[in-house]
Amino acid sequence: MSLLERFARDLDRLHLGPGPWLVAVSGGVDSMVLLDLLSRWQDRAAPDEPPAGRPDVSLLISHVDHGIDPASREVADLVARRASDLGLPVVIGNLALGPGTSETRARAARLAWLRDLMQKSGARWILTAHHADDQRETVLMRLLRGSGPAGLAGMPRKGRGLARPLLRVPAAAIRRYAADRGLMWWEDPANRDSRHLRSWLRTSLMPNLATRLPDLPERLDAARRHAARDRQAWAESLGHWPGLGYRCEDGVHSFAWAALAALPNALRSALVQALARAGGGPSGVRSVTRGLSDLAQGASGSTADLGTGWRLELAFGRLRVLRPPAIEAPAARILETPRGELPWGRWTIRWEPDVAPDTQARDGRIAWFIPGALVLRAWQPGDRLAPLGGTGHRLAARCFQDARVAASERGGWPVITAPGEAALAWIPGVCRSGLRVPTSGLPAVRVEAVSRG
Repeated sequence: MSLLERFARDLDRLHLGPGPWLVAVSGGVDSMVLLDLLSRWQDRAAPDEPPAGRPDVSLLISHVDHGIDPASREVADLVARRASDLGLPVVIGNLALGPGTSETRARAARLAWLRDLMQKSGARWILTAHHADDQRETVLMRLLRGSGPAGLAGMPRKGRGLARPLLRVPAAAIRRYAADRGLMWWEDPANRDSRHLRSWLRTSLMPNLATRLPDLPERLDAARRHAARDRQAWAESLGHWPGLGYRCEDGVHSFAWAALAALPNALRSALVQALARAGGGPSGVRSVTRGLSDLAQGASGSTADLGTGWRLELAFGRLRVLRPPAIEAPAARILETPRGELPWGRWTIRWEPDVAPDTQARDGRIAWFIPGALVLRAWQPGDRLAPLGGTGHRLAARCFQDARVAASERGGWPVITAPGEAALAWIPGVCRSGLRVPTSGLPAVRVEAVSRG
C-alpha cells in the first residue's frame, strides 16, 4: 500500500466532517509531506462530486513565522509558494518572538495563534504533521518528567480541535515519500540542538537505548497502548459510575459532590482527573488531589486551582470543572437609540420599539421598559433590586443563587439600570424588578438578551 493510499484510509477513518480544515505547515519535511498528501487526497475526487461518504473539504494553509531563526522569512516564503502552486489559500502569522525564545513558549504562542485563526476562519479542525516517531518521543519524554498513566497515552489522533492524520506513519516513510516526490523543505537546526529535551531524546538518548533494546519503538508503542486503554476506561466510567450523576451542560462537566466525597481518596482523585480531561483541562494528580483537599470542607461557591486558569468549583451540590475565566466585561453602554443590536461579551443585546404586554416574566430573557435611555453594564457585588411582584429589595447575588447561576458564571453578566438609579431594573434570565415597568398596551422598549454560551 502506498503512503497516499494509507493516508487516505487513515484520514477517512478520522471522520473529520466537512471543512474548512486549517493545515499547520512549519516548512519542515513532515508538514510539507502532509500538505502534499492532502492536496493529492483532495484531487482524487472531482471538485463537484466527492466519493460516497467523503465530506466536501476546503483547505486553508497556515504558517507561523516565530521570528526566532534568521531564516524564518525564507521558510515562510517557501510555504507560501508551495501553497500557491497547489492553488490553496495561505495565511502567514508573524509572532516576532526573538532569538532565545524557549521551545515551550514558542509552541504555546504558535498554538494560540492557530486557535485564533481557527475561530476567525470558521475552520473545524487544525491538522498537524505529528507522526509515529513524535508519538514515541512524547511518551518517553513524559515518562522522564514523571507523568501518570494518562499522560503516557500520548497524543490522540483527534481531539480538542486538533487532528493528526500522520500519527501512525514512521518518520522514515515520510522522508522516503518526500524524496520520491521531489519536495522541498527546511531543516530546522533546533531539531538537532541537544539543549532542547525532545532533540536530545531524538539524537542521543533513543539511539543509545536502541543499541541495547533494538525493539524500543515496539516497547514504547505497547506502553502507550496500555496507558491509552486505562485512560479510555476512566473516561467511560464517568457516565456509568453509580450515583455520580455525571453531566455536561454548556461545556461544563460535573459530578454530584456528595456521592463523589463518599468514595475512597484514590478513587475520587482518579475520577476527577478523568472529569478534568473530559472538560479539556489539566488533570495532574497533584493538582487534582490538592484541589479536592481544599474543597473538602468548602461551602457552595468554593473553588480550587487546577493550573493555567482552570478550576474546580462546588456549586449547588455539584463539583464542576471550570475553564479559565473570560476576558473582562465590556464597559457600560447607554442604550438611547430607538433600536439597535450590541455584541457585549458573550451576550448580544437587542432593543426596539414595541407595545407593552399584559405581563412580564420575572426570569425571562426579554423585558419591556418605559421609553427612555437605559444603561447596560456588568453586575457588581452589592447590586440590589426590588423583584417584580415582590416586596422590598434583594441582593443580586441572592437572585443569582435562587436562579441557580453558579458564582463562576456570573462574571460579565449584563444588567439594565436607568440613568441616575442605583437599583437594578433587570438581570436577564434571573430577575426583573418593578423599575420602569410600562403600562400594558402603551409604547415601550423591548430588550432581549441572548447568551452565546
